[in-house]
Amino acid sequence: MIHQRMMTSKVNALRESEAREFDERENMGSLLVLVCTYNERENLPILIPKIAETVPQADILIVDDGSPDGTAKWVEQEQRHRSNLRLIERTGKLGLGSAIQVGMRYAIEHGYSWMLNLDGDMSHDPSVIPSMLKLVPQVDLVIGSRYVAGGGLQGCSWRRVFVSKMANRLARWIVGWKIGDCSSAYRLYRVASLKQIDLSQMQERGYGFLEEILAHFLRIGAKVQEVPIVYHERRLGKSKISLQEARSAFSALLRASRLRRSIRD
Repeated sequence: MIHQRMMTSKVNALRESEAREFDERENMGSLLVLVCTYNERENLPILIPKIAETVPQADILIVDDGSPDGTAKWVEQEQRHRSNLRLIERTGKLGLGSAIQVGMRYAIEHGYSWMLNLDGDMSHDPSVIPSMLKLVPQVDLVIGSRYVAGGGLQGCSWRRVFVSKMANRLARWIVGWKIGDCSSAYRLYRVASLKQIDLSQMQERGYGFLEEILAHFLRIGAKVQEVPIVYHERRLGKSKISLQEARSAFSALLRASRLRRSIRD
């Protein structure tokens, strides 16, 4: 009798847990996972299954900048087996920021509730996605942060570390942000908040877009929260970070500083 009661209690607890998970999925609404690519033919066959396993209910959008290594062709072939896989091909390397904008517009136009962006080079671990989704009810933007407790970088080149740390130090000095990682691309955006921002006014086309869009989220009073991630330098392919991208980030911070002053004035 006691054993039966214990079993019944466990079953009821499991049902309650499943019900809560279902409610969370319903409250979350539809999710679009955005992956912007340039020469990621080697990485996508590893990354896409991991994303699909972690968030099977999500659609996945690849925005490819005319990769000469056949990234888009691989996606087209994979679409035969994955009905939730989308592809937008662009003619040339037009910049990470502009590619993310394409994904944001797609999310808005197709009625998604949330858009999650992560890198296509395996530097962002999809296993962190559930931790980000848990914050959905109370935030407008979740940032996967390398610079909060539990976060970090592994195997990164000096150039990557330099550009990243410089951008974040400048953000705290020039703009006065309290956010630990202002330049992380691993983010979960509330699409309703994106609708409040005029994306046509964004000026940065490279990595600086990450600071620029963050400034606009803060301007509209969005709630921002960070979760720790460990950033892994790419294992396959070549890094695309450059000093030009560092200048893009610096330019975006100056623009964010002016925007913040105009709000206070």
